[in-house]
Amino acid sequence: MSVNEMLPDPSNVLGIDGIEFIEFATKHPQQFCLLLEKMGFSLAARHRSREVLLYQQGHMNVIVNSDMDGIAEDSTFAESPIINALAFRVKDAHFAHQRAVGMGGWPIATRASAMELNVPGIHGVGQSVIYFVDRYKDFSIYDVDFIKVPNAKNTPAIGDMSFFGLVQTAYEGRTADWSNFYTKLLGFTELPADQFFGILQKGTILQSPCKTFHIQIIEPQVSDIEWDEEYLRLGIGAPDILATSKALTERGINFIDNEKLHTTSKGALTQSYLGGVQFELVNNSAKLK
Repeated sequence: MSVNEMLPDPSNVLGIDGIEFIEFATKHPQQFCLLLEKMGFSLAARHRSREVLLYQQGHMNVIVNSDMDGIAEDSTFAESPIINALAFRVKDAHFAHQRAVGMGGWPIATRASAMELNVPGIHGVGQSVIYFVDRYKDFSIYDVDFIKVPNAKNTPAIGDMSFFGLVQTAYEGRTADWSNFYTKLLGFTELPADQFFGILQKGTILQSPCKTFHIQIIEPQVSDIEWDEEYLRLGIGAPDILATSKALTERGINFIDNEKLHTTSKGALTQSYLGGVQFELVNNSAKLK
């Protein structure tokens, strides 16, 4: 290996290579899992010792966590499922974690039990955690911590769907602070103010250094609205929104359709389920290079 190969890419110092998983925490796993199945996900594995499930669809992994001991410290279960964590794929998890902490990230406490992998992470928005995972090619974290469901098959994603991004809420005047968090600690790039994706074109868009994932930061449009800083919803990319939304509708998913907001070739937004869960479809046929 040459010296240049050992040095981190200056445009992607942490070596981020996409999203390994998105984790939802919920008091009501049965109801939420039924919703995931309507979205095309299928149960792939169960955690060896915790109330945690792995759902998969194509290259997307979703963790459903209903184990109080496995939730990030200081987190509480809300009535509605919440996005509790995201995990970045990286070349070297230890290096990425130490670099992020060195730049000001707050490390999470180790919670791994016997025979479990210790996945390093830092605190994210609200009560969420950002993990760093470097075992995702020949050997994955699920091979250690999970037991595969008999006869489980990871079928191709409906409409070639894939993770596109997360929508994050911020308190009024805090967008710049969060933009700095993602750019300085994680190497994201803030996109031009007039560049948006999907049908909800507002806020600030940040693009991951591997150019496969986005964070959209939005602030309340009404100053007196009650608003928490959190990951509000998951964005899923698809090259053909109309065909994909039709396929999901046939599976029982309802999309918002009114004068102000409705499905177009750019994107679609599901109705709110289980007290606040929504999925946003975003046209990814023209991803940035």
